[in-house]
Amino acid sequence: MGDYPKLEAWQMAMDLVEEVYKRTRSFPKEELFGLTSQMRRAVVSIPSNIAEGASLAGSKEFLHFLHVARGSASELETQLLLAKRPGLLSETDELMASLTRVKRLINGLIRSLKETP
Repeated sequence: MGDYPKLEAWQMAMDLVEEVYKRTRSFPKEELFGLTSQMRRAVVSIPSNIAEGASLAGSKEFLHFLHVARGSASELETQLLLAKRPGLLSETDELMASLTRVKRLINGLIRSLKETP
């Protein structure tokens, strides 16, 4: 399954990376090594783990990396909520909706791999 660029979950996660990078550009400089860095690492981890898992030989390995990607998505969700509280992000609805779609797609891949003998 090394054809990860064809996976909708990977494509949408890549779009989410772009959006998070755009939104965090306006964060204060004192957040560069704090929330900005954490959000960027978490969002980059999502498509990275999908790609790495899809490039490995077996579905067991792919499942592991999909779980890691899902964990990074949950981490990003928490960070978006944290950024909204002090007003670093005024609107998170669009980002949350995109993140929810990515998580659903990852969950679908996990279900599909678990059902495959």
